[in-house]
Amino acid sequence: MSKPNILAFAGSLRRESFNKKLVALAARGAEEAGGDVTFVDLADLPMPLFCEDVEAEHGMDPNARTFKEHMIAADGVLLASPEYNGSLSGALKNAIDWASRPEEGEKPLCAFKNKPIQLMSASPGGLGGIRGLIHLHALLGGIQMMVMPQQHCLNQAHSAFDDAGNLKDAKQQEIVLGLGRRLVEVVGKLKT
Repeated sequence: MSKPNILAFAGSLRRESFNKKLVALAARGAEEAGGDVTFVDLADLPMPLFCEDVEAEHGMDPNARTFKEHMIAADGVLLASPEYNGSLSGALKNAIDWASRPEEGEKPLCAFKNKPIQLMSASPGGLGGIRGLIHLHALLGGIQMMVMPQQHCLNQAHSAFDDAGNLKDAKQQEIVLGLGRRLVEVVGKLKT
């Protein structure tokens, strides 16, 4: 059996994003479990705001197509999402909107349907971004992704990481590594 292909990304564009650090740690857990991980930074794939007029006139944006191709190729997804005003970021929603558009010869929602996804969030606040994950869970379920039941919200994220990108709290570190490991395990079971 081939290694599970895992896509890891954060819904943040900020260079020093806590969520990028968090998903990188979960990706390490996925690699330790035998996953082949691809990390995508949405900041490297700027996309125009989705508009059907733009799509009709110019077709799918090239960066949106690249993101969609990564989603299609993935057997499972690790996603760390920041909380913006109690919901998900505009950049993340926009990427999902573009990737949900069927192109000629594609089945609807081919980038998402029946694909397991592991959610997590990091925030300097006390709730760790959980309000945003509630909205994200509903969105992803609506586009037929298999949202993993366990999620992790890291609060006080501004002081949680050391200079090497590890979590200072060993228990938190193990939980996040475990998210990646568990996703690889689930993907492996689905592939057999």
